[in-house]
Amino acid sequence: MGSLILCHKKKASQPYKITRIHRKIYTIEELCYYLCNNLYLIDYTIMNKKICEWLYSELDMKELARDLLDLLQKNGTIEQFVLRILEQAKIYSEPEMEHIRNVLDRLKDQKEIERRKYKADNLLASGEYESAILVYLSILQDERDESAGERFYGKVYGCLGAAYGRELLYEQAAEMYLKAYEICQDETMLAAYVYARSRYLPEEEYQKFLAEHPDYAEIADRIRLLEEEKTAKESLETPQETLEAWKHQYRRYL
Repeated sequence: MGSLILCHKKKASQPYKITRIHRKIYTIEELCYYLCNNLYLIDYTIMNKKICEWLYSELDMKELARDLLDLLQKNGTIEQFVLRILEQAKIYSEPEMEHIRNVLDRLKDQKEIERRKYKADNLLASGEYESAILVYLSILQDERDESAGERFYGKVYGCLGAAYGRELLYEQAAEMYLKAYEICQDETMLAAYVYARSRYLPEEEYQKFLAEHPDYAEIADRIRLLEEEKTAKESLETPQETLEAWKHQYRRYL
């Protein structure tokens, strides 16, 4: 998040413990920071009477504690609970709060595994590729959620391929794209797979690969033509135009 607006001086003598990550919280700023950086994973472990009691006794935020207890008694949502904390703490600016509200609105009907993918997708979109890779891998390595469906996992493989590609780890990207294609049968994933292979294989091995898979020839031709167009444009463009064109071209496959 952005810059803080208000700093509260009160610090708890006894921390609030977030058991799922074994973290101790001492201030309202720390609590808000945790909430804002884990919007994708917040569940009923944070919405409980214990945190209300901690805010009341340790941080002397009695009004907030009473409001949250009232929400609990009325069976309010997790989203309402989180927003009440952030709004009454008055730490973040209105544009930041609006962003938080939008994220929570998007997440409110999602399962936890879908929230995790949404988090990874946002990390990928913001250029935090290594962090995105770790989240995607955790989804694939954890016990499968059968209710999510096989296609969901196919999309995770595809996104992981994109993250590897943007780190220039083309061999790993190709492996993920192939798994995504095998599950989803999405031609975009197949094109991305062929493109990734072209980026790390020596030319002789790449041509052998194409000879072994004649069905990929048309895809390879399209990739070659796009590369030639990119090269031709670069000879006429300014450095900034070249950079923007390459970003657009690159993302066709990643």
